[in-house]
Amino acid sequence: MTKATLADKFDQKVFDAIYSRALVYNTCWEDPAVDRQVLNIGADDRMLVITSAGCNVLDYVLLGPEHIHAVDANPRQNALLELKLAGIRRLEFEDYFAAFGRGYHPRFEQLYRSELRGELTPFAQGFWDKRARWFGNPRGSFYFHGLSGIVAKTFHAYLNFRPRLAASIRELFDTRSLDDQRRIYDDQVQPLFWTPGVNWTLSRQLTMSMLGVPHPQRKEVQQQHERGVAGFVRESVEYVFRQLPVWTNYFWMVYLRGSYTESCCPEYLKPDNFTALKAGLVDRISLHTSTVAELLTESDREYSKYVLLDHMDWMSSYHPRALAEEWALILERARADARIIFRSAHASPSYLERLEVGPERTLLPERLRFHRDLAAALQPLDRVHTYAGFHIADVLA
Repeated sequence: MTKATLADKFDQKVFDAIYSRALVYNTCWEDPAVDRQVLNIGADDRMLVITSAGCNVLDYVLLGPEHIHAVDANPRQNALLELKLAGIRRLEFEDYFAAFGRGYHPRFEQLYRSELRGELTPFAQGFWDKRARWFGNPRGSFYFHGLSGIVAKTFHAYLNFRPRLAASIRELFDTRSLDDQRRIYDDQVQPLFWTPGVNWTLSRQLTMSMLGVPHPQRKEVQQQHERGVAGFVRESVEYVFRQLPVWTNYFWMVYLRGSYTESCCPEYLKPDNFTALKAGLVDRISLHTSTVAELLTESDREYSKYVLLDHMDWMSSYHPRALAEEWALILERARADARIIFRSAHASPSYLERLEVGPERTLLPERLRFHRDLAAALQPLDRVHTYAGFHIADVLA
């Protein structure tokens, strides 16, 4: 671990202050379609999944696992999933899609008071009592709130001053062929978008913090990309808009447009899936506001699937001992056939090779079988495409 500089420590204090007071993610920024291909979720699976915005928890439960334990140290992220679960239980599909699909429902505050509030825990009630109006602004969207939403809203405001760019982006998302998509991006979007101001903004730690990216992750990106964070983001964006069909890419659509459509949205927002969730699948989800380690120590239950997102990047820099303890608990509570997936800002994070776990201080790679070829084959299919590393590992007996 490299020693943190004074600037690093300041950046971390800013990130901690932001994270401890706000909803960071209003939608998940990991592609569950890729996850499904490697998790092979079945009826006997007990899963531990970091909540984030809850979209992917709802995606996985559609495959019928025995149970999903959603865990997040930020109670606001769990409050969002609580609201989604309450809506599934209490609302009709049309109302639900208006709120979480379009990001706008003119009567949401009324529905919240009459139908949803009583389903929530006290913390979630207190949180949404002040923020139910996020869904009721006819000139805005729920997806323009929270930290990542503020970045999206700022970009929308920027587009008001760049009407040609705004029109080109709208045309891009209306395409239905990769050839047309590439042509519009290359000829109309790319020349207008990558200005010095955009590059500067993307290189600021404040921007990254608003998107939930602490500076250790930013440094990982800088170390592996010669053009820094802005260059990495540009490379990612250009891959998404030149190589992957935008008409199925609901991740970028919601931030660029502020809403999903009926044909381009997460699985939980599709009518048949909503019906299946309401019929009982939502009861297979439990929420835990804690760290992963705290959840693993509260009982001796075993897990067959772990979805750990990217939180280990910053833990490796700031809390390496806690990360080693977390991995020891993950392995201790893992079923014999358990599979673990996580993402990273680096294609090959160095901490994986040097981390020692357990009283025997065994190197982590000696306890796991990594499927690097499979991960490399699936990485190009990821519609988000902002993580350099996708990692799949099985627990060794």
